[in-house]
Amino acid sequence: MINFATVGTGWITESFIQAANFSGFFHLVGVYSRTEDKAKQFADKNNAPHYYTHLADMVNSKEIEAVYIASPNSVHFEQALTFLKNKKHVICEKPIFSNTAELEIAYRTAEENGVFLFEAIRNIHTPNYQILKEKLHMAGELRSTILTYMKYSSRYDLFLQGEEPNIFSATYSGGALVDLGVYPLYLAVGLFGEPQRVTYHPVLLRSGVDGSGTLVLQYDSFICTILCSKISDSMIPCEIHGEKGTFVLEDAAPISNIKFMNRHSKESQILSVEQEEQDMVYECINIAKIIESKNVQEYEELKSWSKLVLRITEEVRKENNILFASEK
Repeated sequence: MINFATVGTGWITESFIQAANFSGFFHLVGVYSRTEDKAKQFADKNNAPHYYTHLADMVNSKEIEAVYIASPNSVHFEQALTFLKNKKHVICEKPIFSNTAELEIAYRTAEENGVFLFEAIRNIHTPNYQILKEKLHMAGELRSTILTYMKYSSRYDLFLQGEEPNIFSATYSGGALVDLGVYPLYLAVGLFGEPQRVTYHPVLLRSGVDGSGTLVLQYDSFICTILCSKISDSMIPCEIHGEKGTFVLEDAAPISNIKFMNRHSKESQILSVEQEEQDMVYECINIAKIIESKNVQEYEELKSWSKLVLRITEEVRKENNILFASEK
């Protein structure tokens, strides 16, 4: 059992706590918030015995072995580094950091202190992702792919009223690609590997970040098109097109339904299995097993994916002059 604490009091933190508890591998021992009332309220709600309003107090706790971070994107790096230097494993909500320079420093710090650093990205840990990867050969030679994650954000209404929520702010390293686009991008690099060339066509907002965009990944024999948005919705499923058939995915995250349509027989086959409604439980289980068994091989694979995803998003952002405050 791994004793863990959390940074952040939003819905995603609560979801992670529920999944971590359900996994049977984690035990919540503390929560952090800048304000005492919110910290105490969140601790009481989630049965945490301790709450903190200063990170210095939190890092000095010998009871805490790992920390889950779900604060604004721009402060992930500073907070993660603080815990890594104090020999705490870190699970950082996607997007892990603002750029690859931060990521390299953090991985080096983790290694120097004998701990692990993970990016929390739920879809690649699920049973249905594994099924899709194992059955991908059924499509034959791949010819095209469309992966989507387009979901209208309630915070966009605030943006339209003149405010600048964190997720639509360059100051806080926001934007559609790094917030939602990483889900289908992780799916693409996990299934197909590193693309030969990438281009991004964003819809820019007045704050300097992308509200939506189209990311094009060029592979040897096919193109993968990723559509992401926080300012509109889509009803289009994800599709992987091959010469022998087509995979249809209901969503990129969670991967709740996978159907394969055979081009020759015209028959369709459901390949997906029922998953836990709280699908973050799978990443909790995998992360805990890596920590407890010190599975360096699997850890290095996850690291390589995080590096590749962040390198791609950073590259195409800068090509489109989408610069975060820390980069200006």
